Parts: sequence; structure tokens; C-alpha cells
Amino acid sequence: MTDSVPGASAASGTEVGYPNGHLGHLKPEEQEALESFKSNLAEKGYYKPGPPASHDDQTLLRYLRARRWNVVDAFKQFKETEDWRKANDLNVLYDTIDLEAYEASRRLYPQWTGRRDRRGIPLYLFEIRHLDSKTVSNYEKATETNPSKAVTDGQTSPKLLRLFALYENLTRFAQPLCTELPDRPHATTTPITLSTNIVDVSGVSLRQFWNLKSHMQAASQLATAHYPETLDRIFIIGAPYFFSTVWGWIKRWFDPITVSKIFILGPSDVKATLEEFIDPKNIPKQYGGELDFTWGDQPNTDPYIKEMVKWEHGLKDFPEGPKYWRPMADGTRMECVAVGSEGGKQRMLSVGTLERVCNVKETEKKVNGDTLAEEVKGLSVGDDEKKEVV
Repeated sequence: MTDSVPGASAASGTEVGYPNGHLGHLKPEEQEALESFKSNLAEKGYYKPGPPASHDDQTLLRYLRARRWNVVDAFKQFKETEDWRKANDLNVLYDTIDLEAYEASRRLYPQWTGRRDRRGIPLYLFEIRHLDSKTVSNYEKATETNPSKAVTDGQTSPKLLRLFALYENLTRFAQPLCTELPDRPHATTTPITLSTNIVDVSGVSLRQFWNLKSHMQAASQLATAHYPETLDRIFIIGAPYFFSTVWGWIKRWFDPITVSKIFILGPSDVKATLEEFIDPKNIPKQYGGELDFTWGDQPNTDPYIKEMVKWEHGLKDFPEGPKYWRPMADGTRMECVAVGSEGGKQRMLSVGTLERVCNVKETEKKVNGDTLAEEVKGLSVGDDEKKEVV
């Protein structure tokens, strides 16, 4: 490795990211930037203050952090994202995507382990070696058909749009779930808007990296543009001798803030470094931990999460496919709804509910029960806003 490749010592350095710059930990000038950002967005029709607001504060803060608190630059990125989402019918895509198509995409990209790091941030695993040329080719052929009811402008490739259904799962399911779990630092004040990732590059040849280069570059750049500040630390494990060459490509795909969060761990650093940030019970066994989680598995949901959720319809764990959380009418709990389509039929299944703990008092001051009830009433699958939860 070269000196330009960050290692374990950098990963264990002084914490300069979360929770700094997040709700509950804003400097006066950052709070001022947030208010200015809201005003700017509202003036140009990209934000409605509500109640309820069209976009929550933690989402807006992602764009400000990504643009180093420059309101003009943050507005530009936010506007481009909102226009892109509208042009690609992102909400309809997520709500109506075929479950088999969703699962096919999930098996190729970073997968939630069902666990969190020591700060309560969801932990994902990505094993690159499974993306061989045959697998990627078969996947690309399968993406030639539209797996949802979304109508797009055709500017973003179908294979990448399926990837963004997975990002929707991160921001609408995994992060809200982790936000409302009370066993983490800053649970009552600071929403979770990040993810921690273990990226295993062992067994990957230079040829395979080269073959994946254009696909991974396009995916990384679009994700950085439209899902900013959703990545926290990225631990790269199993780097081959030529990785310094590959690193030269990779670091150009991301903004400098994201690059600063990527750390390459040598074999002797893996266990100790991961345990510094993740409880051993939540680290997959293949990296020295205790968790039974193999690439391709459904999340091995933390028993604590299972205890906290009040399950519906006889369920004891989250079903496969896309899901999201929405507030319940009383404002003190939120409901998980499983969506997507199966056999051409749209799914809207109430999975369970979870007590809210993060900024509940603040929310209750801003949103009365009647307003929140109207918000819940308006949340539904795709274009059919009158479908009942079953």
C-alpha cells in the first residue's frame, strides 16, 4: 500500500463526524444555515414548512454537510435530486417494484446485516467477488424490463434505478428503525442518517475490478449526488497487493468528505479495528466476530429490535422486499409497512409498530394529532392512495 491509502490508524483517529453537524449537535452557524436553507427552498417551491414539513430536518442537513454548509451549493444539489426523483418516479418505483427484481438487486449490492455499530448506525456488508462478469451480465439483461409502475425519463439506466430502490430502503426503513431504538447514544435528540459498511475485496482480481469499474463508478457517482451523507465509515478488508492502483480510481468517484471515511484494513488490523466500532456480537464470524451472517442472507435481525417491535399479522421478523416506516396518528409510534409487488399484485402489509423516542416532544409541539392523522391518511402505495393496510 502507498501512503495515500488510509489505514487502521486513520480509522481510529479523533471523531470529527457524527454526531457533529447532526440534529442536537449543531453549532449556531450550522443552525443558521439550516434555517436559511429552508427559506431558500421554500421560496423556490422545493420545501413546505407544514406542519408536517415536506422534508425533515435530518434530510436537509445531509445536503448541507455534503456541501460544507454552503446554502447555495446545497440548494443546487437538493434541487437536482428532487428533479431527478420526480423524473424517475422514485416513490412509485419503491412502492411497486417486483419483489423478485428487488431481491435480485439486493443480492448484488451492500446488504444490511440486521445489526448496528456501537453508535446505533446500521451495519452493511458488501462482498465484491460475487460480482463476476457472468453474474453482472445476467443481471443487466434482467433489468431491461421495468419491474415497477414507475414512469421514468429514460436518462438513468434501469439497472441503476433498481440500485436506488435499495437506497430508498436505507433511508426509509433501516435508518428510521435505528433512529427510534433507545439503546444508543443521543437516542432522544439525534436521528440516524448514516450507514457503516464493511467492504470485502478479497479474491477479486485486477481484471474483475477493471470489468466492474464503469458500473461501480456510475453507481457511486449517482449515489453521491442523490443520497449524500448516507455513508459513514467504510472498512475495506482483504485488499490485494495491487489495490493502490484501484484506489486511484475509487477515490475519484466520491467527494472528499466520503473519501475521508474510507479505511483499508490489513489482515492484522481487521478484528481489533472492527471491534473498536462494532460490538463483536454484531460482526460477521468471517471477520472475527460472533454474528451468523453470510453474503446473500436476509438480515439477521438483532434480538433487541425484535423485542422492541410490536408485530402484526403473526410476524416475528421483517419480511423480504421494500419496506418503510410512517408515523401513526397519535404521534408516539410509527408503523412499518411492507410494499412492492408480487405476481403483479401490489403489497401493502402492516408489519408492526415501534415506539418513537427521537425528538418526540419537539414533534408533538409542532404537529397536532389532527394534522398528523391527515399525514398518515395520505401515505400509501404508488398512485392508489386509498388502499387499506391489510
